Amino acid sequence: VQLQASGGGLVQAGGSLRLSCAASGRGFSTYNMGWFRQAPGKEREFVAAHSWSGGRTYYADSVKGRFTISRDNAKNTVYLQMSSLKPEDTAVYYCAARGGYGVGRQVYEYDYWGQGTQVTVSS
Repeated sequence: VQLQASGGGLVQAGGSLRLSCAASGRGFSTYNMGWFRQAPGKEREFVAAHSWSGGRTYYADSVKGRFTISRDNAKNTVYLQMSSLKPEDTAVYYCAARGGYGVGRQVYEYDYWGQGTQVTVSS
């Protein structure tokens, strides 16, 4: 599966953005989907995930209550709605797909990656 992330940009602190990740190829509805981010000089970190089975969602503590992950299987797209953005949310955001059961919170657990979209939050 190929993934294409979009929707990043520059926003002031307290603002909102919605990221999209469009998937091409077959079987999107049976992939667990995740969002990760990587700030300059830091390792890529887990942000949120959405399971294909049961529709469960998972979040990093740092974004819980502010970000919402959702998916539209008819459109082969996963979204990340980000609200109450903070300067520390500035990073390149990546979407990823993981086959099988269970979502992952580690980079190595995902099979496919999008190219990333830059999110910059100004103070």
